[in-house]
Amino acid sequence: MSETADWGHATDLDDIRAQVAIAGIGETAYTKASGRTAREIGAEAAERAIADAGLTPSDIDGITWSGAFADFDVDAFREHFGTSHEMWTSPWGGGMAWAATAPYLAARAIREGEARHVLNVFPVAWATQRASMTGGPGEVHAAQSLKQNLEVPFGWFPQPVYFASIMRRHMIEFGTLPSQFGAIAVACRRHANLHPDAVMHGRPMTLDDYLAAPYLAEPLRLLDSCLISDGGAAYVTTSVERARDLPHAPAVVRGVGEGYSASGTHWALQRAFTTTPQVFSAPRAFAMAGLSPADVDVLTVYDPFTVVSMMQIEDMGFCPKGEAGRFVEGDTLFHDSGKLPFNTHGGLLSHAYVLGIAHVVECVKQLRGVAAAQVPNCEVAVYGGYTGHMASTLVLTKDR
Repeated sequence: MSETADWGHATDLDDIRAQVAIAGIGETAYTKASGRTAREIGAEAAERAIADAGLTPSDIDGITWSGAFADFDVDAFREHFGTSHEMWTSPWGGGMAWAATAPYLAARAIREGEARHVLNVFPVAWATQRASMTGGPGEVHAAQSLKQNLEVPFGWFPQPVYFASIMRRHMIEFGTLPSQFGAIAVACRRHANLHPDAVMHGRPMTLDDYLAAPYLAEPLRLLDSCLISDGGAAYVTTSVERARDLPHAPAVVRGVGEGYSASGTHWALQRAFTTTPQVFSAPRAFAMAGLSPADVDVLTVYDPFTVVSMMQIEDMGFCPKGEAGRFVEGDTLFHDSGKLPFNTHGGLLSHAYVLGIAHVVECVKQLRGVAAAQVPNCEVAVYGGYTGHMASTLVLTKDR
């Protein structure tokens, strides 16, 4: 699949290679229902990221968050920290695909003198809120008029049904086996069992366990699906020069990419059914970084379902299209395999469903050499963000 196609496109982004770095990271506990609000969770993540960067709240003069959720925005920041200074702001940050592109926005703000230290934060309390949600995360989708009229009446809803259809198509087109999807789930659980803060820590899974799991929508099994949890994370982006004066070695932003499908969020209109917009995003990010998939030491991708992981591995260039099933078998994705360490914290499947923000934090930890499932000599870490109609790619490296 080429970088341009009639079903989607890449965004033209300025080259920000090595202009900024992630200098501070913060996480809350990752739990089932905690009884806390997303705002409370976001405040704790922000506190920890700022402290980790060796800064104070008054040093933070920029903030990005998710406008779709707005659970911890600039007003929440000021209320929690008691600050009133001017801040550069953007609602195009937070988690999901925007966890990868928030550093790009920060780089532009820093370059233009609008900010010096930019906080990106994303909390979620969906496990706590679940009792009041109709259909869980599907509630957001159900509010869209086209889905109400063109998908729900035909029973093609919500997300597990979409991705069961995509899974089946992948199996038909490429001969992908259930056990190969299972290899992704097993690797993520293996890593979660090495991560003391993972929701599924202490709950081992074998491939036989995966194959024995009940279906949500055949062929998609329970263990193909992400968790529902509470938790949040945040990170601080600043210039590479400033980051070098702060407590931790910088995680330097080398490349960012962004791609879109023309179908929007309406799956019935998706023409490239077994392909993600990573085919547009990843090549741009790697080109900006001057690197290739072969250079990557750790890959984390947004993994709501195993098939989304499989498609992104293909679409980002780690193996040819249709060959990810065979590629991921065995120990390929294990942190200590020396092949393609993948979602080394456990991902959305086994670590926590905090919509990608923890994936970026894991990349930073790997580059610092402090991850629970540490990859030896990690120099290049990549996050692949995803929201269905949008994909993003963030390439981070050690300071060179």
